[in-house]
Amino acid sequence: MSFIADRLDRISPSLTIAMTSKARALKAEGRDVISLAAGEPDFDTPRNVKDAAIAAIERGETKYTDVAGTLALRKAVCEKFRRDNHIEYKPEEILVATGGKQVIFDALVATINAGDEAIIPAPCWVSYPDIVALAEGTPVIVPCGPNQGFRMTPEQLESAITPKTKWLILNNPSNPTGAGYSAAELKGLAEVLLRHPEVWIFSDDIYEKLTYGMKFATLVEVEPRLKDRTVTMNGVSKAYAMTGWRIGFAGAPVKLIKAMDKLQSQSTSNTSSISQAAAVEALTGQQDSVEEMRKVYQRRRDMVVALLNKAEGLRCPTPEGAFYVFPDIRGCLGKVSASGRKIETDEDFCLALLEEQGVATVHGAAFMFPGHFRISYATDDESLKDACTRIQKFCAGLK
Repeated sequence: MSFIADRLDRISPSLTIAMTSKARALKAEGRDVISLAAGEPDFDTPRNVKDAAIAAIERGETKYTDVAGTLALRKAVCEKFRRDNHIEYKPEEILVATGGKQVIFDALVATINAGDEAIIPAPCWVSYPDIVALAEGTPVIVPCGPNQGFRMTPEQLESAITPKTKWLILNNPSNPTGAGYSAAELKGLAEVLLRHPEVWIFSDDIYEKLTYGMKFATLVEVEPRLKDRTVTMNGVSKAYAMTGWRIGFAGAPVKLIKAMDKLQSQSTSNTSSISQAAAVEALTGQQDSVEEMRKVYQRRRDMVVALLNKAEGLRCPTPEGAFYVFPDIRGCLGKVSASGRKIETDEDFCLALLEEQGVATVHGAAFMFPGHFRISYATDDESLKDACTRIQKFCAGLK
């Protein structure tokens, strides 16, 4: 009898975290490594947010809160959805969790039965398929290539829906591609979903504030008739440089929020009371820092895209949002690196790049889309320039 539960055989460790850990280990050995693997802002948390957390500590707000979050934060989330997305939620329709990943986990584990299907457009964030699988569901991966802007079409959605479909998981803008859906494109998907009232929608909007030249829209905003079967998820990690504070939140129908609350009550219970106080300030306080960071990301994006498109064998589209690029490396496959390593897959490419040039990235197969790799440009300009120069050198050395 195995001591480790069989359910863990359905999932893999997060490959983005694995590459970051490998880069950290090489650095500890004294290697010169630039890590572009983690999806984490390099900015500090804004001063007003930190001050709010300190003030909460001084007021003694260090006790347990309601599992679903403090009333103050749930009201702030309601106001955020009203202000930014024109969606009306009540506090009882809001759940606060320990990061966006727990919101996803809560929603899927609370609803998926063995054999239920979840449609996931690919490339996709590494955790979606594994969380579905852990819940004994079946991830239905729908490839959405660069020829369609890495976006799922209504026709693809219609073809993927079966009698077993329970969820559509939609990430806008996307990790890893940065691709964003316009309101018109979301409307096309919504028309399909209206014909299939049994399908629920999980809208992961965590990169909402980080868009470049596109007007952000979320599904319920575009089609309010879907509200009674949609989870609209967001958080403070990316927009406010608060990854370590671990605050994600969602608006959803009360029946689902209650189920998610029940599950969370037997796992983590509430998230940090101090982090919740900080999140109230992030959502309701001055927003200047968000726009300042967004402008920096856009400048970095343009620089990285230009530099990578000078590398032999790479093609790098310009993303509409988030802080990632997802270059096509198929022009590099089948070659041999300067150290003699055969580059047969995107994983071979990323491992050789790390070992030979000290640049940590994440291979495309981790995002269910081989032949590409992901770079996070959420780091300083000099490191990005250095990393891109090393990538150019690596690609030039492939024979």
